[in-house]
Amino acid sequence: MSQAFVREGDEQSLSDIPPTVNALINFLTRENNGVRVYEKKLIDVDGTFVHEMSNGLRYGKDGAGRWIVVEI
Repeated sequence: MSQAFVREGDEQSLSDIPPTVNALINFLTRENNGVRVYEKKLIDVDGTFVHEMSNGLRYGKDGAGRWIVVEI
């Protein structure tokens, strides 16, 4: 059986992806049905980088280095 199909419950969550911007872009693009998501702006909030993306959300890393959605 092909591994190209993702079984229900096997999908990744935001906190599961590696802590790189490229990994975030690839994940968000997959979540957006293949429509490319890109970084619009990099914001420095008190020494923490927040990435504003073309999907309208902002992303940063938590204390463990996992991606989270950030509200400013």
